Amino acid sequence: MSRVGLKPISLPEKVKVSVSGSTVQVEGPKGKLDFALPQGIHVKEEDGSVVVSRATEQREHRALHGTVRSIVNNMITGVSQGFIKELEIQGVGMRAAVKGQDLDLSLGKSHPILHPIPADLTVSVADNTKIKVEGIDKQKVGQFAAEVRGYYPPEPYKGKGVRYAGERVRRKEGKSVGK
Repeated sequence: MSRVGLKPISLPEKVKVSVSGSTVQVEGPKGKLDFALPQGIHVKEEDGSVVVSRATEQREHRALHGTVRSIVNNMITGVSQGFIKELEIQGVGMRAAVKGQDLDLSLGKSHPILHPIPADLTVSVADNTKIKVEGIDKQKVGQFAAEVRGYYPPEPYKGKGVRYAGERVRRKEGKSVGK
């Protein structure tokens, strides 16, 4: 088995990693996550750190090696610190609100958009225009934020729409009248 070039992942306090068969379970103060390992990739815990190794030097195993290491690292970060994505809504009359288990978006369309909030995510809205998505699974947090942004991505002429906090939208000049 090879573990070429990839550093072991150090475990923070109160985080436990257990490997049973081809499943990795990570448990920490914020919750519990599990991941099914692909064939040919092995994970083991050694004195306060997690080591990911591969069975062969085949191209597929080399590619999966780094991917699995990143996923396990994100799981450890998620159960210890969590992940946050922030969105901003810009435009007159555009707003958001949390209604029960749905995110209610009014984005200038003829109807409000009700986007269901997954059970393991926490969504809060401040000032009707700032959306904060929190959770322990990096993929789910990013996917939810991308879906909300996808309803009305920022347009380049007036800058209206849903954008990530701090995202710069490249502005274009409008039509110019020729002589």
